[in-house]
Amino acid sequence: MIRCLSRPRRCGGSVATVLVWALLTFPFAASAQVKVLISGGFSGPYEKLMPEFERTTGIKVATASGSSQGTGPQTIAAQLERGVPADVVILSREGLTGLVAADRIAAGTDVDLAQTPLGVAVRAGAPKPDVRTVDAFKRVLLEARTVAVPSSTSGIFLMKEVFPRLGIAEKINVKQNPRGTGAAAMVASGEADIAVMPVSEIVHAPGIELAGIVAEEIQLHQIFAAAVVAGSKELEAAKRLIAFLASERAAPAIRSGGMEPLGKRH
Repeated sequence: MIRCLSRPRRCGGSVATVLVWALLTFPFAASAQVKVLISGGFSGPYEKLMPEFERTTGIKVATASGSSQGTGPQTIAAQLERGVPADVVILSREGLTGLVAADRIAAGTDVDLAQTPLGVAVRAGAPKPDVRTVDAFKRVLLEARTVAVPSSTSGIFLMKEVFPRLGIAEKINVKQNPRGTGAAAMVASGEADIAVMPVSEIVHAPGIELAGIVAEEIQLHQIFAAAVVAGSKELEAAKRLIAFLASERAAPAIRSGGMEPLGKRH
């Protein structure tokens, strides 16, 4: 029992803090298992956080991956459509909006976890070009033999908005990959000179380094969000996972993964 014998005006906040901590850490039923479908943008912090979540709650987590948007069988939407089991999805807000419209998400469960800007990646050890201004970024794109981008949310934005706006859509050699990991691998192997993708997918990818962040005038601060899948049989455990990822406990791992914590319920 929590007792408050002094400073009554401050007691409510203290009790609330203790209760939130207890909900996140009190061991869950041993049989609970949450199935997660996650895109690459939030995977760095997620992988760091899952061992603590499983250890402190007793909830087991099974993870599969997919892209936030795009076409083909690898998208999270396509996987849910063909019956791939999932209790929680973690993907771009744009991708999640589509799932909400398709009635794939349990109402009121979506939470914005973090956001990350677009950056430019180069092969590890290669010179890092200046991309701090629009003109400098444009010049780097034009000088690159091949530019790798994901075909998901960030790539859609670049292909439909940024490259046409800069007047270079027909002047650069762009290779789209279903996943950010594919774009990163192209740069690591030397198949592409640069990749333009979320910073959170650059900082933990092997063989590449962050050269710089794209200029604000053509920037996409991509939000990654989580939600419970409609019909989940592990509703409470799924909500508990999302609450953990949105909590202050998760914030240091999120920041170290090139993202800014949000923890914002819609």
